[in-house]
Amino acid sequence: MKTPSNSVDLALERYAHRITARLDEGLAELPYQVTEQLRAGRMQALAQRKKTVAVRKPVSVLTRLGHSLALGGGPGGWGYALMSAIPVLALVAGVMVVGAQQDETGVIEIAEVDAALLTDDLPPAAYADPGFVQFLKTRAAESR
Repeated sequence: MKTPSNSVDLALERYAHRITARLDEGLAELPYQVTEQLRAGRMQALAQRKKTVAVRKPVSVLTRLGHSLALGGGPGGWGYALMSAIPVLALVAGVMVVGAQQDETGVIEIAEVDAALLTDDLPPAAYADPGFVQFLKTRAAESR
């Protein structure tokens, strides 16, 4: 029997013991026929539980499906886990590509502004103007 590991488990175990004790008290008051039906139902439930546990087969590396072989062995096999990881890897690769594209776009915009600053003849006061970068961006967009 598993020992309780925390106070919640201990409280649940105490509650289960109280319910069991109360059911056992009521069992003595039931007629013989009812107790036998309950015992037979309990035995059937245990037999059914044993059947479901015994039916489970071990996962094999190759499983025969019709006339072909499949890797894994269905859900829970290593082939299934590998196939489940492919969409995650594709998502990570896509995020990396989009991030690299965004970085490249930002670098190109900054390079265009720097090139415009270096090639134009402007008075020094124009470089201190906060709207100057926006002016260069709109001017570069119009020239395309």
